[in-house]
Amino acid sequence: MNINNPTADQETHFFSDVCKNFDHAAQFTKHDAGLLDQIKSCNSVYRFRFPIRKGNSFEVIDAWRVEHSHHQSPTKGGIRYSEMVNEDEVMALAALMTYKCAIVNVPFGGAKGGIKINPKSYSVGELENITRRYTVELIKKNFIGPSIDVPAPDYGSGEREMGWIADTYATMNPGQLDALGAVTGKPISLHGIAGRREATGRGVAIAVRECVSVGEDMQKIGLTAGLSGKKVIVQGLGNVGYYSAKFLSEFGAVIVGLCEFEGAIYNEDGLDVEAVFQHRKSTGSILGYAGAKQEFKNTMDGLEQPCDILVPAALENQITAQNIGSIKAKIIAEGANGPTSPEAEEAFYKAGGMIIPDMYANAGGVTVSYFEWLKNLSHVAFGRINRRFEENSNLNLVNMVEGITGVPLTPIQRATIVKGASELELVNSGLEDTMIRSYHEIREIYKSNPAIGTLRNAAMVGAINKIAVSYQNLGVWP
Repeated sequence: MNINNPTADQETHFFSDVCKNFDHAAQFTKHDAGLLDQIKSCNSVYRFRFPIRKGNSFEVIDAWRVEHSHHQSPTKGGIRYSEMVNEDEVMALAALMTYKCAIVNVPFGGAKGGIKINPKSYSVGELENITRRYTVELIKKNFIGPSIDVPAPDYGSGEREMGWIADTYATMNPGQLDALGAVTGKPISLHGIAGRREATGRGVAIAVRECVSVGEDMQKIGLTAGLSGKKVIVQGLGNVGYYSAKFLSEFGAVIVGLCEFEGAIYNEDGLDVEAVFQHRKSTGSILGYAGAKQEFKNTMDGLEQPCDILVPAALENQITAQNIGSIKAKIIAEGANGPTSPEAEEAFYKAGGMIIPDMYANAGGVTVSYFEWLKNLSHVAFGRINRRFEENSNLNLVNMVEGITGVPLTPIQRATIVKGASELELVNSGLEDTMIRSYHEIREIYKSNPAIGTLRNAAMVGAINKIAVSYQNLGVWP
């Protein structure tokens, strides 16, 4: 089978859409056609099946791991647990990871994994069995390792599953000093990193804040500069959607709508994100929340309500040619991977809107995963060596200034100035710097050639150029 053309019985739209975006952006570069084909193609696709015991019977599980690009080592990407997983989807997500890492200057190639199950249909013990068996299969084929391929959480998986993977890999590789670097998104107790859980959502919020801060761009789409008071609808109240909404609210936006698979709620005066989250946790649904003025049984109806910014943070292909005409937002910030079809994007730009592309907007997760990987390789937490030294240095400086001026600081002022940075503060600082720098890199490319047309094309042009340089520096391409 040609790994870049999956069999006809599978859904083949997602990888094709990613390749269309690539081909369109590639025309604005000057690279050799063969090199462009190498960058676009999936290098390795591993499809496998394994049996598990479920009750008194056996069940065969379908699974995948795709390594899209080896221009950087290791490759990096999450593992999705979903009944909708298929080879085309995993290939598309792996490709997006390659471009995403290049966009935010994280030195990984792209990869992705998928296990075709509904996690809710299995006990904790069965999920552990599936996860550990999946890991063993990857180990057997050399598809996992701190310098080979580093998985992470994705839709349907989380810290618990990453902990199982870490333990399985370490057990199968006794004495390997960097074994815990074989997977990221682990619990803190297993040498994960502070801030990883909320990293993708925080990154989305920073991306939106940075985009709307540019007055020139906002004027073109009919908005004022700044996030304060902007009305936002978020689709998805999972990890990415919840933290996107939480941090956007903290940055000054008003969350007017929240959408989940069971329906949507809306209030033009704003919703309390934490209260909605707790309501859903206790009732199993966002519907029935007392602070909502409108409810919709159809999730898509929630996306079409009045707002300035729409954040689709659920699954791919949510905004299509069929519903884009009903979207009232001026900005779509893609928290999910591939939520907007190419046809919908074209129509949205023609209508005067702007899309913050997934390849950039949701790169916060892989950015902080990179920090976790570095932490695991260095075997020391960020801030552990220098935090106390910084505090003592700052304290000496404060004492000297107070002695010279004769003006004592209040205890709160003193604590604020003296405090050294914690791991979480360093991680958040690194994430914010990454998202801000990367946005303006994309925007400069976007402004450099009007024919590029969209931020997605600009982001892809930048990614292609960086990956091409990597291949040339490796001596793979002249």
